[in-house]
Amino acid sequence: MNYRQLAKALCDHRGIAEVGEYGEVVESGRAYPLLRLTVPGKRWLVITAGFHGEEPAGPLTLARHLPAIAAWARERQVGLSIFPCINPSGFEARTRYNASGEKPNNDFLRYETSPGTWKGELRFGEPFTRHALFHEGPKETRALRPVLDALPAPAAALDIHQDNWMVGRHTYAYVFGPRRAYLPLMRAAEAHARVAASCAVHDDVWTDGHGFVHYNDGSITDYYMRRGVPYTAALETTTATPLEACHRVNLVWIRGFIELAAGAQAPTVRARSSSGSGTS
Repeated sequence: MNYRQLAKALCDHRGIAEVGEYGEVVESGRAYPLLRLTVPGKRWLVITAGFHGEEPAGPLTLARHLPAIAAWARERQVGLSIFPCINPSGFEARTRYNASGEKPNNDFLRYETSPGTWKGELRFGEPFTRHALFHEGPKETRALRPVLDALPAPAAALDIHQDNWMVGRHTYAYVFGPRRAYLPLMRAAEAHARVAASCAVHDDVWTDGHGFVHYNDGSITDYYMRRGVPYTAALETTTATPLEACHRVNLVWIRGFIELAAGAQAPTVRARSSSGSGTS
């Protein structure tokens, strides 16, 4: 499926969700509309997908299964703010970054680890004095960041990815918040892909015994944690996992996050540009 086909499939869901554009990017002389799907509700879940173009399962799950996803959300009075394919030219070419090769494109925060020294990622347990929003990066991320920052902090945020590094049919997740809330989701996902537990998932990044990673990497997941969102995660399935199994795993987590959003306390922290001191 190319991006035009994906956009058409998403726009075909008008009536189930409001379909709008929050921006446009131009690559190789071609304009790509940046789509946002909205389902109204009392508590909000933000779903993002398609930061990396060689990870197509998230956008495809949303395009195929939006009617069921919207129905689950409405039953629980959860509003959805969905950004289904953040990197359209990468999706089209199945390349990690956009057609201009701009990177990295899931980059939202910087941490000051010593006076004047800023880093995009913290090593596990590394202290920092403050954090700030990062305003540079690829055109797609620059278009998305102000839209997210203008929205009230949601009750939950789920970012759907795939892992093109691991071999085999696996799933795992980068998570913040109470890990016990995610255990039922991982157990349900294990019916469709093996949980990558207690193993390296990238370079020296390791999961725990439940397939979870807690990592302050400056990503959108980290960004939402810093905004006080109680449930925020980046879900991974390997690109070696069959697409239908990826859909099943994605739907387990989407439905689970709808349920978590329905019962969540409203976020109390609202940091637009920086925060005080702390440690990861």
